[in-house]
This record gives sequence, structure tokens and C-alpha cells, in this order.
Amino acid sequence: MHSAYYRLGDDLYAERFGLGFEHLSAGQRFVHRPGITFSQQDNVAEALDSINSAMVHYDDCYAGLTDWKRPLMVSTLTLQRLIGMTSKTFGRRRRIVSMSSIALIRPMFGGDTLYVETEVLATEPVDAHLGRASLLTRGYNQRGEQVAELRYVAELWHGAAGPDVIAGASASDEERFLSHARREDGAWVEQTGLFFEDLRQGETFVHSPRKTLLAEEATLHALRAMEWQPQSHDHAFAQALGLAAPVVPQTWGIGVAVALSTRTFGRVTVNLGWTDVEFGADLMPGDTLEARSMVEGTRLSGSRPDQGVVTVLTEARNQRGEMVNRYRRALMVYRRGANPYARAGY
Repeated sequence: MHSAYYRLGDDLYAERFGLGFEHLSAGQRFVHRPGITFSQQDNVAEALDSINSAMVHYDDCYAGLTDWKRPLMVSTLTLQRLIGMTSKTFGRRRRIVSMSSIALIRPMFGGDTLYVETEVLATEPVDAHLGRASLLTRGYNQRGEQVAELRYVAELWHGAAGPDVIAGASASDEERFLSHARREDGAWVEQTGLFFEDLRQGETFVHSPRKTLLAEEATLHALRAMEWQPQSHDHAFAQALGLAAPVVPQTWGIGVAVALSTRTFGRVTVNLGWTDVEFGADLMPGDTLEARSMVEGTRLSGSRPDQGVVTVLTEARNQRGEMVNRYRRALMVYRRGANPYARAGY
């Protein structure tokens, strides 16, 4: 149906997610994956960060005396994730035009898992670059019970339009690169990552999206990692060193580079380790990272017949093209067939 990769050259591919408006038509149904499990910590953070005074979200003693008997998930957190979890299919959305209804059918609690599906109700061209789609998005919990329903209109870029167009690139028609798999009932299920058999030595993948690192999240990661040396969080100390702001922890930079690669390596079962880790330019708040990985080798696992071992060389660069970090990583990846995806609704 739609390729998640664009061919840039021999053995060079760029990830690109989200269907162009021209690929949408009334009656299509999309199954968005992965799901996400809500925690009570998510609930507390959302309530406090948004100055939500309804104590049913974070006072366990009070909530225990209500009809719910436990803290109730903030409803707008469910709404945010209903929209956010559709991004693999509707990642070319320019904006939401309107929402005609937001229905909360069942409550969500900490420990519940949200799964999302969308039906395209109608489409309407706007101009040569944009179109509008009327969408019906439904949320379900881990028991298959519907918890929410959202009707809205979204404006989406055509595939050949928008700020992320890759000049001179064409979509690959290889089956391994399909962004969705057709289910027996006709629904399209989003896919994440390539199977072991689909990873070929010598191929390079430019990962998408990029990520801009904010000062606040860099400091938070440093503190939570107990990286308490002053240059990680003390602005006055950093300025005395001639820096504009505290530096971003280098280990978090590795973590970001690894995470950015999961759209290709998303079928990983476990990381086995890193070697030859190099650091280049200091990673500073406000920098935007882009990662790319080359597959250096593959072999079948001797102990796990449903998996294989893949070795990749990944490099992350900032917005100026400077190398920030580079490393080799060995990871285990599921093979086709014997894996948990179908059983889990993936």
C-alpha cells in the first residue's frame, strides 16, 4: 500500500512516515500500533503539570471514596494519546481543523493499555498541496472495551508536498518496506521495524524523525541519572567554563541516537552491547539530532532460533552536520514467523 522508506541511492534509504493525502479514501480502516500502558505516575504528572485541581486524579484516599474506588485517569491525557498514537498513518497532518465530538465511553486507570483505530469517513481536496480528511478515531483498552471515540477533520499534506519532501528521492516498492500490513478483515495495521531477514549487510538508513533536545529535559535526565556534576545542571558553573548553558549528558545523547533508530530496528528483542563509542561535538541544549545507521553484519542466533544478531554502525549529527556520537551496536532482532506480534494484535 505505502512505503515507509525512500531510496536515496545504492543501499541508502531514508525513513519517512505518514500517508500523503492522496493515499486516503473513505472506508479505509487503520489499526495504530504500538499501544501504550498508562501509569498512575503519568496521571499525576499530567494533572499537576496542567494545574488540574480535581483530586480524583492524584489523591488515592479521596479517589477510594468515589464510585471509581481508585484514581481516575485525566481524560485529556487519553485525548492527547488518541491523536498522538495515529502519527504513523497521519504523520503528514498539518493541523486539526475541528473536532465535532469527543466521547469518553469508559474510564481509564493506571495499568490500563490504550489501543487506537481510525476509520476514514470522507476526503476533500483543498489545493495542489493539501487535502482534508474526516476521521473517526476509537480507543480500546486491553480487554477490547471501547473507552473513547473522537470525530474530527484533519488537514494533510500530499505525499509530494510539505516541508519534509526529500528532493530527488522515490518511494521504494520493496515489500519489506511497507508501512502497513493488510489484515484479513481489510484493516491496515501499522508496522514498526524490519525483520531480521530484511536487514541486509551494507545498507544504510537515515532515521526519521530528528529530535531537538531541550534544556529542561537535558537537566532532568542528568539529575535522574545522578549525573550531578555542576556542568550538567548549574548554569553559573557552565558559564564560568565558557559554555552558554549546561551540557547535555553524553550518555543521554547515545540514548537518543538509539531511540531514533527504532523505526528501522524496532523489532529488537534486546541490546547486546556497544563498542567503539566515539564522541565529537559537545551536545548542547537546542541542538537537533539526526541519526543514520549502516548494517555491518547479520547472523542467526545459536540459542534463539526465532531471532538473529545484527551489528550496526550508528552516527548522530547535529543541525550543523557535526558528528556528536558514533558507535557500533549488537542487537537481537525477531525473525519472521515465530514472534509475538500476531498474538499481540500487531
